[in-house]
Amino acid sequence: MKSATKTGGQLIVEALKANGVKRISCVPGESYLAVLDALYESGIGVLVCRQEGGAAMMADSWGRLTGEPGICMVTRGPGATNASAGLHVARQDSIPMILFVGQVARDMREREAFQEVEYRRAFTEFAKWVGEIDDARRIPEFVTRAFAVATSGRPGPVVLTLPEDMLVEEVEAPEAQPYTRIESHPGKSQIDAFEKALKEARRPMFIVGGTRWSEEAHRDFADFAARFRVPVGCSFRRQMLFDHLHPSYAGDVGIGINPALAREIKEADLLVLLGSRMSEMPSSSYTLIDIPYPKQKLVHIFPDPEELGRLYRPDLAICAAPAEFVAALKELEAPASPAWSERTGAMHESYLKWSKPPEDGPGPVKMGPIMTWIEENVPDDAIFTNGAGNYATWLHRFHRFRKYNTQSAPTSGSMGYGLPAAVAAKQLFPEREVVCFAGDGCFMMHGQEFITTVRYGLPIITVLVNNGIYGTIRMHQEREYPGRVSATDLVNPDFVAYAQAFGGYGELVERTEDFGPAYLRARASGKPSIIEVRLDPEAITPTRTLTQIRNKA
Repeated sequence: MKSATKTGGQLIVEALKANGVKRISCVPGESYLAVLDALYESGIGVLVCRQEGGAAMMADSWGRLTGEPGICMVTRGPGATNASAGLHVARQDSIPMILFVGQVARDMREREAFQEVEYRRAFTEFAKWVGEIDDARRIPEFVTRAFAVATSGRPGPVVLTLPEDMLVEEVEAPEAQPYTRIESHPGKSQIDAFEKALKEARRPMFIVGGTRWSEEAHRDFADFAARFRVPVGCSFRRQMLFDHLHPSYAGDVGIGINPALAREIKEADLLVLLGSRMSEMPSSSYTLIDIPYPKQKLVHIFPDPEELGRLYRPDLAICAAPAEFVAALKELEAPASPAWSERTGAMHESYLKWSKPPEDGPGPVKMGPIMTWIEENVPDDAIFTNGAGNYATWLHRFHRFRKYNTQSAPTSGSMGYGLPAAVAAKQLFPEREVVCFAGDGCFMMHGQEFITTVRYGLPIITVLVNNGIYGTIRMHQEREYPGRVSATDLVNPDFVAYAQAFGGYGELVERTEDFGPAYLRARASGKPSIIEVRLDPEAITPTRTLTQIRNKA
């Protein structure tokens, strides 16, 4: 059915509405003014950001927490290249996202016009598909395809570029329709083979990860694990996929893995990767599983056939999304006395000991007791976000995730992610507490988005761990080049004054016992908050100081 004549900008917005888009993040640009005008009375919320990298990371977090593509719009050239940081996160983390980029007019291409970039060459490594819409009449086709590509198989980002003159062109075009979600289901023979492999095992191990989960799948898999009493680990920064106090939980399979858990994975006779790619970080630099032929019998469930067998040859490969696979497990009958149940209990006890925060450490501020306070005083449904840095170890190792959709963190290890991710999380779930963990180096990557939290009235609590250094790099530097400090010291602003200058709430914590009251005051303020935790740089990890690393102690 043909619609009335409309501009390309109007057709873009209509296609977004047809696909259920409620909000976009953007930094405005003259190259897509026609889209901004079409958004004016569209009913779609527009989240105006201060830097395109932050805007793209907000879209990533939106896609991470909903399973639907997060939408970001930026202008050409520097706007698009700034946004590439968020594209990279979405690509490595398998997050559905669509980045719309304003482009030079069609008659100016290939002249290196103002801010011109050929995105199909530049962004191929960052996106599942990069397309340019030359004809406004094809906008419904391109946008529908973008949603399908971003969400199907292994989800990821899509880039659509929009020539400026195409957006003001008035055309007749088909009425936009919503995309059709593509699901992949396991076959009965595959479920039978999986059941046989599990019941023949003596030392099974499940590792859950990836995307394309749901609240129902999270609950159903917990029920399956309880019935079969199998041990379950969560892949790097996917801890929200399994309740950490469930008797089957064995720990996180990521950076700084519990050595006892690593040993159990290596000694397993059946390893089930459910939704996980088991890339460098969760595989401990590809040492937990041999490539290409694992020692363990391997069952790999993943929604994209190109990933199955890419690194590890599985004994059983099942091309299915985690949610669809878990749904099929409901019909399986558990053995009365699983041979591995005692081992599962021991692995959970090992996790509980491993995740108990230390009480001591160098300096007047101890992160261990702070984590204990957080565990006792922050709701189970609070959403935690973070970027990258040694500070994140305190969150990942010692916070016990209990519920689905309580974590938004980059498996790609991108600094600056936590604050933009928290903005998206609070917009999605305004009734829930959102806590951004950040280091001083990490926060300053996208710290300007704190004004975005103020503008939109988003009372996010940022726990800013300030040790005055790029901590992770300093740790590696002291290990490899002891005593030769180069380029890892930082000079920071007054973060309390920073929060206040932006219209938020700020407090400085210089003693452990001051953290709890400061957090409660930040919560009560009803404003976006920064709690600066002044940490001794010697407290570089929960178990080792910089001096010990330098001296190889």
